[in-house]
This record gives sequence, structure tokens and C-alpha cells, in this order.
Amino acid sequence: MQNTIADAHFITGRLAVNGGEVPLVSTRLNWRDHWGTWKVRWDINRMNYQVQPGLYGVGNPKADSPVLVSANYKMSFDYLRRELGGIDAWILVIDTKGVNVWCAAGKGTFGTEEIVNRIAQVNLAGIVNHKTIIVPQLGAPGVSAHQVKGRSGFRVVYGPVRAADLPVFIKSGMKATPAMRKVNFNLIDRLVLAPVEVVGVIRPMSIAALILLTLQVAGLMTVSWAMVYPYLGAIVAGTVGFPLLLPIIPGRSFAWKGWLLGALWALSVIWFKGWQWDTWHSILQALGYLGILPAISAYLALNFTGASTYTSLSGVQKEMKTALPAMAIVLCVGIAALGVGFFVK
Repeated sequence: MQNTIADAHFITGRLAVNGGEVPLVSTRLNWRDHWGTWKVRWDINRMNYQVQPGLYGVGNPKADSPVLVSANYKMSFDYLRRELGGIDAWILVIDTKGVNVWCAAGKGTFGTEEIVNRIAQVNLAGIVNHKTIIVPQLGAPGVSAHQVKGRSGFRVVYGPVRAADLPVFIKSGMKATPAMRKVNFNLIDRLVLAPVEVVGVIRPMSIAALILLTLQVAGLMTVSWAMVYPYLGAIVAGTVGFPLLLPIIPGRSFAWKGWLLGALWALSVIWFKGWQWDTWHSILQALGYLGILPAISAYLALNFTGASTYTSLSGVQKEMKTALPAMAIVLCVGIAALGVGFFVK
């Protein structure tokens, strides 16, 4: 449920400013915040995990305090405020439709228009005595600094990639070191994103399981672990194996990387099952696995482009135009091979 100014648990008080009130927020996260973060990591209510756009304060902000811009995705807001302990600052939360800074910048909701409009709506010029706002670096693709300056009078300064560097950044006069500009995407960063991808395939997996159960009850098919595990393995390869091994898998394309993992898994399945290459049944089943399993892993790996700092919007769009048709073709060939192999020996 979207938090409002009245009921948000993170609000600790209110500051009277120019005849109005600005909510003051805690810089310490409590169990509700951690619980909310855990849930959205598992895709529970993720699209509605928001705070109300507007102006907030931390500490005891004054007219000369810095202004930090944030998305209204609550996890982004939480990760920002928790790093501001001991700092007096304003937080300008813009309406990104509950999307994080990185993704919202690509979609256009973290952008020039919304920043300019929000500055005007909160009357920021009447609250602070300076003309500078600090925008997260990952929001830069959606922001035109010169347009913000021309339309609002406020100069855009891009902050560090990580909110944890903000205290040093602010104390140094808003000067960023090279390390502050570097985007990291290490093992932990990648693995914490895996649960969302896993949950994303639970629904289609549940539907498939229901269909198989129905066929078995009807006596039309005998479902066994040997029949199911190749596909489960392909799903694990695309949702867990891919982010785990991303930097060391050859190639640049995420779809290609996912396809390689799926192909290795398919060959492992074929070897484990001890296929006999002297019958059409075995040959067609092997071809079926080589078509279907890599396609599954490639598709799931391609989904990961939206969470990665390795990709750009134009690059993803280009990759999808070539990868999706290729996946569809090999998937259909694989299904056809399995289907024919079911009737031949």
C-alpha cells in the first residue's frame, strides 16, 4: 500500500516552513523497512512500494542545506535516508511511478519534466537560499541539466553512484572522486536480484505443473522426475546460474550468454541420460533438448538486462529484435523434434 504523509511510519516530525509543513524522516530503518525490502526482493507488492512525492527533511534542514533528489520507489528512498545520519538535508522525492532511479531514468519517469514540475510544486526556491540540487548519477540518462537550469533556475549536480558516499561527497563541497563515479555490479549485487527472476517464472511453472498433473490423472501421460528436471535445470541456469557467472561467460549479449549456459546444461542432460545415437527416438529427443533448454535459459537471461548496469536501453532494444525471433525459432524446432520423437523409435 502506498505510504501517505499522514501514516508513513518513517516520519518523525514536521518542520514549519513558509506557512506550511515539511515532514522530517528518520535516517534509521526499522523492521518494517527491512520487511518491505525483503518482500519486494521476492516480487511481493513490488509495483506498489512507494512513498508520496514531495519535499522531506532529515536532521534539522535550513535554507542553506543541500537538496537531494530521489525516486519515490521506497527502497531507493530508504537507501538514501539511511546514509544521511548526522546530516541536515532536504529530500525532493519525484514521482517515478514507484520505479527505482536506474529504471525510471530509462523509462523517462525520472526526468527533466518531473524534476522541474516538482521543484515548482514544493516551492523549493522559497525554502532554500541556493540554486543547486543533487541528482543521483544513475538518473543522469533521463535528465537534461541545462533544461532544468533554464526552466527552474536550479543547477544540477550529479551525486555519487552509491548513496553511502553522499556524506563524504557533501562534506567535500560536492566533489566526487573517480571511485564515486564507478558503477559496481559484483556477485552480491547480482545475486540479490535473482529472487525476482525466480518468482517471475513460478506462475508459468505452476500452470505447466497443473497441466502435467491433469494429463497424469487422465491416464494420458506418466510424469516422472526424469521428464521434469531438464526444464527445471534450464530455469535455474537462467535465473541463478546466469547472474552468478555473468562476468565470466563469453560474449556480450545476455541472450547469447544465457544460451551458452542452456546449451551446456542440455549437453549435460543428454550425457547423463546416456543417449543411444543409433535410434531416431534418441536423436530427436536430444535435438529437442538442444532446442528447448537453451531457449529457456536465453530468455530468462535476457530478462536480466533490466536489472543490470552492463546494458543500455538502445542495446537492449537491438538485442531483443534479434534474440527473441531466434529463440522462438529454436524453441519451435525443439518442440517439433520432441513431438516427432514421441511417436518414433
